[in-house]
Amino acid sequence: MWQRLSFRTWLFLPLGLSFLAALAMGGVLLQAFATGQLADETEPGRRSARAVAVALNSTLRASDNPRRMLDAFVSSLGTSSDIQFRPLQAGPPPSMKEGLHEVHGVPRWFVDLIGIPDIEAASPVLIDDKPVGDIVFMPNLSADMFEKWIGFVALMSMIALLMLLTGTIAYLFATSTLGPLQNLGAGLTRIRRGDYTTPIPVAGPPEIRQACEEANALATTLAQLSQDNRNLLHRLVSVQDDERRDLARELHDELGPLLFSIRAGTIALSEGSPQAGHLGNSAQEVLRSIETLQSTNRRILDRLRPLYIAELGLEGSVQTLLGNFRRQAPHIGLTATIDPGINEIDGPLAQTIYRVIQEALTNVLRHAGARNVHVAAAISGDALAVEVSDDGGGFPADNVFGRGLTGMHERVRALSGSLALLRAEERTYVRCSLPLGEARDPVSG
Repeated sequence: MWQRLSFRTWLFLPLGLSFLAALAMGGVLLQAFATGQLADETEPGRRSARAVAVALNSTLRASDNPRRMLDAFVSSLGTSSDIQFRPLQAGPPPSMKEGLHEVHGVPRWFVDLIGIPDIEAASPVLIDDKPVGDIVFMPNLSADMFEKWIGFVALMSMIALLMLLTGTIAYLFATSTLGPLQNLGAGLTRIRRGDYTTPIPVAGPPEIRQACEEANALATTLAQLSQDNRNLLHRLVSVQDDERRDLARELHDELGPLLFSIRAGTIALSEGSPQAGHLGNSAQEVLRSIETLQSTNRRILDRLRPLYIAELGLEGSVQTLLGNFRRQAPHIGLTATIDPGINEIDGPLAQTIYRVIQEALTNVLRHAGARNVHVAAAISGDALAVEVSDDGGGFPADNVFGRGLTGMHERVRALSGSLALLRAEERTYVRCSLPLGEARDPVSG
């Protein structure tokens, strides 16, 4: 749980707990020392009260009129003295703590917090050996309580001021530290996602500034490596296209005429032989095999290099590819939304778009078990988006890209694009996005 708290909470929670601990400690110390201090301060008054009672009793025993002597003594005390005479009929004296609860400016909880010691003293006054009242010591502790309250408020105010000052410093420190750290974290996230162009602001303490500078240097290095990787992939794709073109030319120029020659010879042999018999049947089987080989050769040529893109344009080539798919898989419903504007695209970009659609449809035909497929290709701003979706069974979780799509992914990366395979709402999506500007300016090898 502690690890989930924010950095500011890490700073301010201990400060708040320290303030509460200081309050509790102040209350404990106040209760521990104030009681003994009050008892020590009032002890001389208690001894004086007992001495006055002894002297008064001696005087009353020696007086001819003890009652008048007592009245004169009571009149001499006044009302502000801590030593008072309380007649016997007045009952027990009131509790001292009840009077302290009404001290102006001192909260009741503070009075309850301080343990008032038993400082009251009562000495009996006798006339003719009969008690007539008590000499009581009832000091007024209002000034002492107010003094202790002011001291407590001053101490807590100083602690609160120190906590506020410390909290302000901690807040400024957290702000000056967290801001650069958040920028650093956001920059590292951009780097992880492949954005190497946006620099991380260099700010904060020297250690964080150094980390930001190192991260920016890392982004520069990764950008260069990424560009080198794209250049290498582009060269690799170019070499593959050259090999495909050479192989397609050899198949077209050598295998095609050879198959045609074999077919013509077989036809001549068949026409020159009796139409019945074993030889005629064998010739027909050879002719069917040659036709199958010619069809297979044309399909291989089409996959190696769509020679008609330059003649039909990309949109026409894709429509031809879709027509071939419909003839090959009539049980699958195929719909398409092809932007005619893609005819303006040529070169490696056009071949990559054609290959992505071709490979996606091949995967649908071989593995998806789909009933409906939709193909979309459109230009949006400076990018071209291709999407092939089907309602088939999806793809294995541990095998997102097969060999064919992996090759397409390398082609797309070479053109600074992106290729994704998604599963949503019981449909599988192959989505490709290619920037038009960068794809039209391929890196030369």
